[in-house]
Amino acid sequence: MFSPYYHWSGRHDPENHVAINVALYAPRGNRWSMTERARGALSRDADRFQVGPSSLEWTETGLRITFDELALPRPPGMFLPRRIAGTIEVTPEALCGAPFPLDGPGRHWWTPIAPRARIDVKIDRGGVPGWSGIGYVDSNCGAEPLEAGFQRWDWARGLLSDGDPVILYDAIRRDGSRASMCLKAKPDGGLEVSAMPPAMPLPRGFWRVRRSIACEPGFQPKTVRTLEDSPFYVRSLVKTRLFGEEVEMVHESLDGVRFAAPIVKLMLPFRMPRSTRSFFL
Repeated sequence: MFSPYYHWSGRHDPENHVAINVALYAPRGNRWSMTERARGALSRDADRFQVGPSSLEWTETGLRITFDELALPRPPGMFLPRRIAGTIEVTPEALCGAPFPLDGPGRHWWTPIAPRARIDVKIDRGGVPGWSGIGYVDSNCGAEPLEAGFQRWDWARGLLSDGDPVILYDAIRRDGSRASMCLKAKPDGGLEVSAMPPAMPLPRGFWRVRRSIACEPGFQPKTVRTLEDSPFYVRSLVKTRLFGEEVEMVHESLDGVRFAAPIVKLMLPFRMPRSTRSFFL
């Protein structure tokens, strides 16, 4: 959905514009890869989705993600491209198959496939350590361009002290209406809907993208660390207050109006190159 090449092609052949994005954040440096490939690099069936040397596959125990990609330079931590490879095993505690509509006409849907999961990461190449911890899998799909449906949105996910994940979704549609959700993921896979606290602004990053997060009164949310900062998208670690306790959350903000701007589309190939080879690289 972020592909400038798909946009410039007239959006006629989505299978000719496929990519697997890998983003790794570590104390010794971050890694980012999002190489778009043509249909010759695509292979898929009911259980497996492969793009070039990387794949996602449902197994008997969960989701296995295998990646072998070229990470782009990220000065000052990394001045040259670097190969990253590894395997991610995601073991859901429960699956949730219920999609949530994000707009009235039903053109955009979000599904928290595995809101509770364990994750084991093995890194073979890339200079980043492996780890085990809490995992999460969701999915977005739509029948129109993302920027056609939304002015902006904020999404966040964190873990409460009782072990329940909490998920926030706050989307402002193009017509000015709002879709807001505050969900707790229960051990049986059910999602408990709670009242959404008011949205509080967060400091803007280098590109001045607006970001906010739901927060209970009496607490000022704060940005712990900014992981990605682009002209239309920001990913951060944020601390807020929900259900009477402080919660650190992975937080994402997207500006659909900026994303629709032609100048932003022209900037995207620097972070999302396109390979014309049928398989590797």
